[in-house]
Amino acid sequence: MPHNISLIAILCMGFVLAFVLGLTAQRLRLSPIVGYLVAGIIAGPYTPGFVADQELAPQIAEIGVILLMFGVGLHFSLRDLMSVKAIALPGAVAQITVATLMGWGLARFLGWSNAAGLVFGLALSVASTVVLLRALEERRLVETARGRIAVGWLIVEDLAMVLALVLLPPLAEALEGAAGGQGGAGIGTTLLLTLGKVGAFVAVMLLVGRRVIPWVLSRVAGTGSRELFTLCVLALAMGVAFGASELFGVSFALGAFFAGMLLNESEFGHKAANDSLPLRDAFAVLFFVSVGMLFDPTIVIEHPVEVVATFLIIVVGKSAAAWGIVRAFGKPNSTALTISASLAQIGEFSFILAGLGMSLQVLPQQGQDLILAGALLSIICNPLIFAVLDRWQAREDARAAALAPKEQRPPPLEVSGHAILVGFGRVGSQLAELLRERGVPLVIVEEDADLVAKARDAGFMTVRGNAAAEQVLAEARPDTAKMAIFAIPRALEAGETVARLREINPALSILARAHSDGEVRHLLDRGVDAAVLAERELAYSLSEMVMATPPFRALREPPPPAVGTATPA
Repeated sequence: MPHNISLIAILCMGFVLAFVLGLTAQRLRLSPIVGYLVAGIIAGPYTPGFVADQELAPQIAEIGVILLMFGVGLHFSLRDLMSVKAIALPGAVAQITVATLMGWGLARFLGWSNAAGLVFGLALSVASTVVLLRALEERRLVETARGRIAVGWLIVEDLAMVLALVLLPPLAEALEGAAGGQGGAGIGTTLLLTLGKVGAFVAVMLLVGRRVIPWVLSRVAGTGSRELFTLCVLALAMGVAFGASELFGVSFALGAFFAGMLLNESEFGHKAANDSLPLRDAFAVLFFVSVGMLFDPTIVIEHPVEVVATFLIIVVGKSAAAWGIVRAFGKPNSTALTISASLAQIGEFSFILAGLGMSLQVLPQQGQDLILAGALLSIICNPLIFAVLDRWQAREDARAAALAPKEQRPPPLEVSGHAILVGFGRVGSQLAELLRERGVPLVIVEEDADLVAKARDAGFMTVRGNAAAEQVLAEARPDTAKMAIFAIPRALEAGETVARLREINPALSILARAHSDGEVRHLLDRGVDAAVLAERELAYSLSEMVMATPPFRALREPPPPAVGTATPA
């Protein structure tokens, strides 16, 4: 293949394979990450057929790491962590320690160095954010007490891994130096120097970045150019990451995380997250594909015992540690089992740590292959673990309901004669206020956590989740509703949900929002009673304002009949 099209080839084949296999995984009720990793295995050098450029793949993966960490910072919620800090902070630290020790023990058994064991253990200790949140959202657990503990636990894990990415290079050097007989003074100096650089970077970001970044965003937002705003967000993410590496010697990951965290604090944080999401998702997919390209599938055949041992540490050892920690804090068994099932997998941070270990030349190739094999197997098995947990929970709930006195059972939520409003963004929030002023009872469906909190603070009954999900839609009670209004700008998603609404309640009146004549036709074909074309309604409103002004008011009203002239009958 000519070298000048290798980048085009890896992008084209990466996206095509990831789409086909990601969709296949979704149909099989698995995480799409499984499909993305398998796409990378197919495009890698260990399988026949197309082989992507092995020099470009790591650079694309590095861009994916920057944008992934930027996304982690954008969604970092100190409020969520503080609400469950009493259990999530010590629990996550203890679980990470136990899992790291188990991974280190296996590494030492295999004859690896202490530094390799540290990297390997840390990689097995952290769960995938994507997989965990998806499992909780599918079961409507995010807003429950156990769901909040799981999310807080995940935040602590993410913060610990950010710290690990910073300290791992000097720690690995220290461990290798200790093995080579170097003195402790040099080790201490290296660690202090690294912490000093990190401290200087953090100080600059908090003192300067906290003021400069929101100021730049507000100026760019004032231009009214959406593409310039999106470009500004990405430039800040990539620029801060690159500057952190070049000026302070810290990792791209830490720089991107802080850029996202500071953006999250600004008034434009939500818009920045939404506008950068498509590109972040695209490069996240390429990151997983690039990781899959590094995996040699023959390890499953050549080293099955090591693969099984790695899998058991992730699914059994780490989960058992989490279960014991949660129970030690006096939480019920259902909470402990939910946390255990949520953490019984590894994902993106594990791959980042493995890549760092390889670049530092402390983790052997076999270690990276074992981490990737453990990730694939644990992500595949995670839905099955949750299915077993769901059946157990259903039996426990039925037993508790049978034993509870009738007067102690909570009354069912009764909502009827209401309107379902899908979306609480700029349009949805204003529409909700107008309808409330007119006495219309509302149930709002919104998937963004910040907007859900905003809606609930405003006093609206709110369901968190995607309206296209069956359980989310059922919670909004369309069977007793009078109307559904789609304020979201995604006509295809709205159309699929409309079809399901019609099956549940054929008498429901449904209104939707569209941005083109084609979207209007699509929505009407799906069963919407009326679709509002935003631009057309805006033009109509402006024309009414024009005709109401004195210079043009005469054109709006018919002229009075002339004196002495008969008015036509």
